[in-house]
Amino acid sequence: MKITRVRTRVFEWKGHTVPAQPHFCSNAMDELWDKSDSMGTFRFHGWTTVEVETDTGIVGLGNVALAPRIAKAIIDQYLAPLVVGQDPFDYEYLWQRMYRSTHAWGRKGIGMAAISGVDIAIWDVMGKAVGKPVFKLLGGRTKEKIPCYASKLYRTDLKSMQEEAQSYLDQGFKAMKMRFGYGPKDGPTGMRENLNSVAAVREVIGEDIDLMLECYMGWNLEYTKRMLPRLERFQPRWLEEPVLADDIDGYAELNQLTSIPISGGEHEFTSYGFRQLLEKRAVSVIQYDTNRVGGITAAHKINAIAESFSVPVIPHAGQMHNYHLTMSTLASPMSEFFPVHDVEIGNELFYYLFEGDPEPVNGFLDLDDDTPGLGLTLNERYFDQFHIIE
Repeated sequence: MKITRVRTRVFEWKGHTVPAQPHFCSNAMDELWDKSDSMGTFRFHGWTTVEVETDTGIVGLGNVALAPRIAKAIIDQYLAPLVVGQDPFDYEYLWQRMYRSTHAWGRKGIGMAAISGVDIAIWDVMGKAVGKPVFKLLGGRTKEKIPCYASKLYRTDLKSMQEEAQSYLDQGFKAMKMRFGYGPKDGPTGMRENLNSVAAVREVIGEDIDLMLECYMGWNLEYTKRMLPRLERFQPRWLEEPVLADDIDGYAELNQLTSIPISGGEHEFTSYGFRQLLEKRAVSVIQYDTNRVGGITAAHKINAIAESFSVPVIPHAGQMHNYHLTMSTLASPMSEFFPVHDVEIGNELFYYLFEGDPEPVNGFLDLDDDTPGLGLTLNERYFDQFHIIE
């Protein structure tokens, strides 16, 4: 079997989008003086699809969610020539070829995200070629079903947040994640707003439901140190990305300072990046995203390293490329799940663009033992809602 073509398309959403709201979610832009929507650069209203075609007729499907037009250009110009004519089962060689040839500019960020998209498609090819789901190629089934947590609860009015939290309880979820809306520049009033929102959600869900707290890099070291003692009474499962992804020493300091586990890794790349996080004891939960971190090839290695440090891996965003990894390793105890709803931040686009993701039942997801590859196909029903770039 040989790879004959790598086809990329950019899908840019032109359908209905939920308007931006103030204090919707803290983020890395919050500390800057800016009158525009601070979440604007973190909204993902476009996606790149990657189709790896072979001489047997098998086509593997991958995807990239970051900077879609740039990802497409990188794949078309730099990566596709490196894999066309090659055997997809030489996946480690192909990954190293892409990684090393783009190392001067691609070892992190959008370069690595582009590699991830090609790598995911190659694994889809391999699964289809042998008639097995991808998780069976990675280690097989390690759990009957995958526990998952509902991940939304952006900062709105407290009554709406409480109603949303109750809806997840009604659906059988035993864990959920909420977002903070305020950060350092909002001062003590913002601190009180953050604490009030956690108290409001905890009031509804009680003490027997795990509650995760998301900062999305919108705080800094000093502010987080002030917030941690105030948050401990709520017993969160973790505090996610409190500081910028590059502040690894800040993560390490926070992780040793509190009883609240510090999580991160959504914006880290390759096994080298995660080795540094683990050796510094910077995080207590790893949250890579397979379509950023280096694809399935890189994520599989990170799982093995994390297991040796006894640090759980709970990938960012759910989605099928992550679920196969979670199913195949004891290092990963659960998955994130973004409830299906109108396009807001952009993670929701996955459901408009792809078909095949499992639906949670009573807080659990399952993968089919008999569906080859990733189990995803393009969802053509919504193509008219996208501007498509070949």
